[in-house]
Amino acid sequence: MLVYLDLCSIQRPLDDQTQLRIRVETAAVLGILALSRSGQVQLLSSDALLYETVQNPYPDRQAQALGVLGSAVRTVRLSPAVELTAHALAAGGLKPLDALHLAFAVEAGADYFCTCDDRLLRRARAVHSGPPKLVDPLELIAEIGP
Repeated sequence: MLVYLDLCSIQRPLDDQTQLRIRVETAAVLGILALSRSGQVQLLSSDALLYETVQNPYPDRQAQALGVLGSAVRTVRLSPAVELTAHALAAGGLKPLDALHLAFAVEAGADYFCTCDDRLLRRARAVHSGPPKLVDPLELIAEIGP
């Protein structure tokens, strides 16, 4: 099963854990990463994820994200097909970088696109019916967890 975690999902364990929602989503993300380490889930990376990661000014966040992305089974590269899909998604209302992330997941044949960003999830569901299935970390762990 191929999973594309966007950067906000990858970075959720480093967010302020005083909010219940963030703690619960962190547990779900850590569960997804554990399933990846055990081979039950295969993570995808992309040029957009790598670009966004290296732009992060915080070394600990950058290192954590690069560690997760380093375990990906494949890094999807920018291509005309990705660009075309991203343009269509952006025309539907997604922010350009969000559209690019979803386009990479589509191009990679991901089963799931996972984000903690409520606005992205809402907008993406309005313009894209899948695959991949659009989920937050709790929905994903409920579907793929043991």
